[in-house]
Amino acid sequence: MTIEITLQVPDTLGKKMQRFQDRLPEILERGLRQIMAETSPESSNEFQDEAAIIALLTSQPTPQEVLDLHASPKLQSRVSELLARRKTGHLSVPEELELERHLMLEHLVRLAKAHAYQQLSDQR
Repeated sequence: MTIEITLQVPDTLGKKMQRFQDRLPEILERGLRQIMAETSPESSNEFQDEAAIIALLTSQPTPQEVLDLHASPKLQSRVSELLARRKTGHLSVPEELELERHLMLEHLVRLAKAHAYQQLSDQR
């Protein structure tokens, strides 16, 4: 089932949207998902967790603070759920994007931890 929607937007936004005409449903879905996450206490926890990790990594933490950094059990559970669903081929496009975002953050944390471990080793 599809629903036709007519929107009136400012010219500047309309010109930007023209470049992505074929992706408008995806753009709308992503935007709604983000807004819902910002307003829903249940789903916003994972974004708060990510924000806390990013805030720490960008605050010039000590090597030990980086090594002590861990995602919350709720975020770990969500990533595990998304990975399991990916294996079975049951991820929606927004979920795939969410998983990729989590995996990129995990990769950055691992790089930061490797660097922190090296710094601590050099100090000994």
